[in-house]
Amino acid sequence: ENVYASNDKEAENLRKYLKDNHIFMVNVMSSPGSGKTSTLSKLINMMKEEYHIALMNVDIESSIDADTISTRTGVRTLQINNGGLCHIDADMTSRAIKEFGVENTDLLILENIGNLVCPAEFDTGAHLNIMILSVPEGDDKPLKYPLMFSKCDLVLINKIDTLSFFNFDLEKAKERITYLNPNVKIIPISARTGAGLEELKSWLISKMESFYGR
Repeated sequence: ENVYASNDKEAENLRKYLKDNHIFMVNVMSSPGSGKTSTLSKLINMMKEEYHIALMNVDIESSIDADTISTRTGVRTLQINNGGLCHIDADMTSRAIKEFGVENTDLLILENIGNLVCPAEFDTGAHLNIMILSVPEGDDKPLKYPLMFSKCDLVLINKIDTLSFFNFDLEKAKERITYLNPNVKIIPISARTGAGLEELKSWLISKMESFYGR
């Protein structure tokens, strides 16, 4: 209990710091292989002419995802290797931001470690939590990992171009998600074909503009 209380306090301090510096931070969570890196690469390329964007990627080892996004988009990236932990907390995020340097950044994206359990338990200090569920994972994941789905402002259902190949009921998945989180926004997308990405961009920009008070 004390650990979570300390983390929540640090998260609020970080949010205030980001707000004071006009930086909007988004925390993106999912299981491994859901399409986080592909989705973020496409989204960043759609937004980078309008906004200054930076990305921090969390993994146990390697800098593969951060390097991939840097190569595909040209934006600044930082790889955070979290020493074998299954999550990143607000203190780790805050220290990484200070190391990274986020001056002149409008949108800071935290690509969290691939895990449907631990990342949902720790507030990172982000202004929005986004979760990606991919079609091959199955429509039962909200039943198995309810905390993750209840913590998110937006759930992206990715790889909808593969619906005909998997036993995934899109409407059932939406019902299960909204049962856990009635206020959540759900957008079906395909990072491969680009379906739904314009809606995702518009939704995110509306949240950013509200944050900036425009």
